[in-house]
Amino acid sequence: MNKRTPLNLSRRERQIMDVLFQRGLATVAEVLDDMPDPPSYSAVRATLRVLEGKGHVRHRQEGLRYLFVPTLASEKAKRSALEHLLRIFFDGSTEHAVATLLDLSASRLSEAELDRLAGLIDKARREEKR
Repeated sequence: MNKRTPLNLSRRERQIMDVLFQRGLATVAEVLDDMPDPPSYSAVRATLRVLEGKGHVRHRQEGLRYLFVPTLASEKAKRSALEHLLRIFFDGSTEHAVATLLDLSASRLSEAELDRLAGLIDKARREEKR
């Protein structure tokens, strides 16, 4: 998967990827155990094959079991998804995305969270001047 390819995951694919990100690697049965409202074993197995075809997952065989592992680190996947979200919904504008997030959660942010956000903004300003 190249740097610009977004994950484009269905709800079930996202649930499976979440399990793999948490576990690092897992069998179909382990994925099934960790999923909310899980589908059938064969549905999980089929979805893992789809994810492998998309390049998001790879597997290795240990005895009779297949162990599945994400091909992308969780942080890189998050970054890819956010970049895609920015391009599609915010015309690439970080400012508009942050403004929307703040509008959605303004009443729920603590003083400590607001201070951390202000610190991140100050850090971005300092790095921009370099």
